[in-house]
Amino acid sequence: MLTIGPLFRAFARWPGPVAAVCVAASLAACSGSDAPDAAKAPRAADGLVVERLPTAPEASRFLTQATYGPTDATISQLRASGYAKWLDQQMALPSRSHLEETTQRIAQRKTNFNPQDFIYSYWDQAITAPDQLRQRMKLALSEIFVISLVDSSIQAQGAASYYDMLGDDSFGNFRTLLEDVTLHPMMGIYLTWLGNQKEDPATGRNPDENFAREIMQLMTIGLYHLNLDGTLKLDKAGQPIPTYSADDIGGLSRVLTGYSYYSPNPSRVTFRGGLRDTEAWTHAMIPYPTYHSTGEKAFLGVVISASDTPDPQGDLKIALDTLFNHPNVGPFIGKQLIQRLVTSNPSPAYVGRVAAVFNDNGKGVRGDMAAVVRAILLDPEARDEAIAQDPDFGKVREPIVRLANWARAFNATSKSGQWLIPSTSANTSLGQAPLMSPSVFNFYRPGYSPPGTRLSADGRVAPEFQIVDEVTVAGYLNTMQATIAFGIGGAHDVKSDYATELDLARDPGALADRLNLLLLSGRMSSQLRRQIIEAVEDVRLPPNAAEPKATNALRGRVWVGIYLTMASPEYLVQR
Repeated sequence: MLTIGPLFRAFARWPGPVAAVCVAASLAACSGSDAPDAAKAPRAADGLVVERLPTAPEASRFLTQATYGPTDATISQLRASGYAKWLDQQMALPSRSHLEETTQRIAQRKTNFNPQDFIYSYWDQAITAPDQLRQRMKLALSEIFVISLVDSSIQAQGAASYYDMLGDDSFGNFRTLLEDVTLHPMMGIYLTWLGNQKEDPATGRNPDENFAREIMQLMTIGLYHLNLDGTLKLDKAGQPIPTYSADDIGGLSRVLTGYSYYSPNPSRVTFRGGLRDTEAWTHAMIPYPTYHSTGEKAFLGVVISASDTPDPQGDLKIALDTLFNHPNVGPFIGKQLIQRLVTSNPSPAYVGRVAAVFNDNGKGVRGDMAAVVRAILLDPEARDEAIAQDPDFGKVREPIVRLANWARAFNATSKSGQWLIPSTSANTSLGQAPLMSPSVFNFYRPGYSPPGTRLSADGRVAPEFQIVDEVTVAGYLNTMQATIAFGIGGAHDVKSDYATELDLARDPGALADRLNLLLLSGRMSSQLRRQIIEAVEDVRLPPNAAEPKATNALRGRVWVGIYLTMASPEYLVQR
């Protein structure tokens, strides 16, 4: 059998450490600057792209932003339907349930839930599910509304339910999403407001403020007042204006009292987690009026007067309505979704257009997530190839998206049918895994800029670089080298036979062109193409050799070509 030595020799010809180039020289160094220009998309008077059928590279690029990666089939589908119809079709597709799938897995094993059950289900759907737009939205939303299985108090069954909820609400209304996130027991546990009790002057007890702070800071309005285009509003001294104070946190925390586990027969015991119902991990939390504050609650300019009668549901509605209607929400959430799908540094105009759609979908509806997603993906800044040539445009591909991209592009299958890819969160692996961030701040903050780089000097951000260091760079390269060649997961459960690529491997140029379409959306630079072709040619085909030996050599060519493409700066930065 052919060894993987050619992979090392091929990579040795690469001009310098891959990720180090990106970190040191910013996105400009990772752009594939001599990739051929594509035709500019025509624009309508309202700024949206005029519908026309995309070319294969344009379809591949759109699918890179909107899914876990293009395939031959999805490129063909998009080219036949066009962008708008494809979006309509995707949003209409039913979603599969992680909770149901993980429940079936443990029933077959006759064991308890564990985080691995959810992770297997995640990979199954990320790689194979047809509702790819929803799959990408679930990931994006999970990085804003964070819970984490790293916290041992988060139950795997509940985490699967939480991820399902994000999918169900991906194209609904943000107000519904906000309430569902707030009342999910996993959020209640993770940010410690489940079982939160009213203040007690006699003992000095005050309500827990954790969720009150984070729902404002991370999930709705952010730290500072924003203009519609996401830029900071400044006071007369030129300083940012805080959106909330410690008093606002305190006032909101009193609203967030008196909710705990679902029970058909709520009592003091069930409030404290006793006699837990079988649906307590997955059913929305319910109010327990006895434990809800009746004192005055002042926050964000709203005052809920003191009352003799506790009204946890009414108070929560006022609080969530107040947050939902805050002018910051459109630019704050819109910009983060742009960052997750399209580019780390959207222009203020791009953010402003998306925020305007959040504020009004054109039919007087605020918070229409389907309209927001359309606005993000169809905006000229997302679709115009000329804009994509700007060295400040693009984003670092998330590590788990890269792995799913490989699996989808090369039709990987699961030998067991269970998609047994374990957690990849270790920094010696991908440094990221679904619902396994180290804190409520996700794996990377939206405003992170790698210090000491051109990016930070220019005031640009690159969120995903927060998990890029010497160890994670090596971890990614080593993981992908083994995965491309032998598969990944228990007993190499997930692997590709590379049937199409093997047919092209005798023609290095044709192989490079296929990798260009599936992995780089037709943007491969002439330099990278030449390097890949030379490396592939280095894997010599034996003259008149027996068939198994020739097949092994062809397989080695495919491995080298894919590996060098996925290790290149041009691939690591999504353009």
